[in-house]
Amino acid sequence: MPRLFYNAAKINYKDGLMDKVYLILASGDVFEGTSIGAKGETVGEVVFTTAMTGYLETITDPSYYGQIVVQTFPLIGNVGVIPEDSESSGIRLKGYIVRDLCEYPSNFRCKGSLGDFLKEQGVIGIQGIDTRHLTKIVRERGVMNGIITSSPKLTAAQKKALEEYSIKGAVQETSCKKSYVVPAKGEKKFRVALVDYGSKSNIERELVARGCEITVFPCSSKAEDILKGGFDGIMLTNGPGDPAENVFEIEQVKKLMAGGLPVFGICLGHQLMALAQGAKTVKLKYGHRGGNQPAKEVGADRIYITSQNHGYAVDGDTLPADKGYVSFVNANDGTCEGINYTCCNAFSVQFHPEACAGPLDTQFLFDRFIEKMEEK
Repeated sequence: MPRLFYNAAKINYKDGLMDKVYLILASGDVFEGTSIGAKGETVGEVVFTTAMTGYLETITDPSYYGQIVVQTFPLIGNVGVIPEDSESSGIRLKGYIVRDLCEYPSNFRCKGSLGDFLKEQGVIGIQGIDTRHLTKIVRERGVMNGIITSSPKLTAAQKKALEEYSIKGAVQETSCKKSYVVPAKGEKKFRVALVDYGSKSNIERELVARGCEITVFPCSSKAEDILKGGFDGIMLTNGPGDPAENVFEIEQVKKLMAGGLPVFGICLGHQLMALAQGAKTVKLKYGHRGGNQPAKEVGADRIYITSQNHGYAVDGDTLPADKGYVSFVNANDGTCEGINYTCCNAFSVQFHPEACAGPLDTQFLFDRFIEKMEEK
């Protein structure tokens, strides 16, 4: 039965300084809170992240395109906005939900408050709600659509928008529009083609720090054009949305994997590679989002704590045996977290070895990619 959950922070709305707003879920549950960021109304898919640090990296991660993100950690914004820590040029999420937003940040690198940044980016948010209870609802019932609005009662048009909302064309919206080159840090040792499906900036940073000059390609690039570029390896990045809807991109990935160069896929790149080799993907009930997800390396008897952000996963049982094998699994639910391919010179992981934010346990995978290029 739908329920109304009142403002958990008990904020006083005197003098109109605090605007009362509501989060209404597709389940009918209503949360009362106060407005943060831009004014207005927004509809999106409500998801939660358990990350305790790195809120700036979270909101600038293009993989959150089309989603309303809930931070389970209660105090957000205490170090303000630090531009050099951003993972992209802006915010792509549809809305932002926190328990308490810090109004007066303190950090020697701070360039402004999170509230002001949300407003500048046109992001609508809500604070003062019980984010733990909201998270419990999403965890138990699965991700669902939600709307942040000024009234606890929806109009017919709002109900229709809430029911019909879906994330479409996410990769095409977040990918770069034209190619560009990122120089290596120090001596140039390798040339890497990076296909941008909504890439996080730290993937580039990890590669250039290892002597890679990167040419970044839009998701619309054809495999033939990339393969004739004289590169030493190919990086397929993270990105948002349902991987199976990217039919053109999957076909190009299939050709890239058959091209003979070392290929490394992360997150969406991992999913596209699996789909290109005949596997299937499934939507998870509430996804894996946060900086504390355990990934077990198959056959190594070792678990790594990883940063993750995905709502879909590869069904490891559907991967043809002659194509490759599952290399990592999630220690919580057993889902596929990585694949080593035997049909070509390629490997991939579902989690984020580049972190930002999150643990650095699996940065060695970038070194593994370097080794493959050295052996080429």
